[in-house]
Amino acid sequence: MSNLSETKHILEAALLSSQEPLSLADLQRLFEEQIDPATLGQLLDELGQDWSGRAVALVNTASGWRFQTRAEFQPFVERLNPDKRPRYSRAVMETLAIIAYRQPVTRGDVEDIRGVAVSTQIVQTLESRGWIDVVGHRDTPGRPALYATTKAFLDDLGLLSLQELPPLEEIARTLQLESTTSQAASNEPANEPASLASSVG
Repeated sequence: MSNLSETKHILEAALLSSQEPLSLADLQRLFEEQIDPATLGQLLDELGQDWSGRAVALVNTASGWRFQTRAEFQPFVERLNPDKRPRYSRAVMETLAIIAYRQPVTRGDVEDIRGVAVSTQIVQTLESRGWIDVVGHRDTPGRPALYATTKAFLDDLGLLSLQELPPLEEIARTLQLESTTSQAASNEPANEPASLASSVG
């Protein structure tokens, strides 16, 4: 296409109207593949710069490109749908963290690291959310399922790859903070949790 400005506007319209991330192949179809990937990538970078400093950012996730609300404005947007976002227990988040940083792992691996049994409900919660999936079976007696995170997990975090995950120590601190806050609210004595970072690392 000769008019790159118009091309960029078409990309902008498609990305703003899409409910899901769009891959480069998806975006090429907008122009019947008459635009090469290098030019498309350049225009997406320019479009991202055009939106720099605004409340919404263009990000490249594992499944493709999408516009999303910047983190600092997310709490305000969530007030429009306060009950829409599910709250997950510490056990669910610890299990997810272990799978994310040690994948592929079996349920037994997670139990060894956490030091407690992992209920079927925890695994089902993560599977139904689309954050983990069975990627194979370990060649041991019983052939236990091996779990790993999905593209949807990365998409929901706004990440392109697992290498962009925050340091494990930061995750462990967050879980510790949430645990302390909930215990203070319920006035229950705090049980010292095992260090997630040292267990997983």
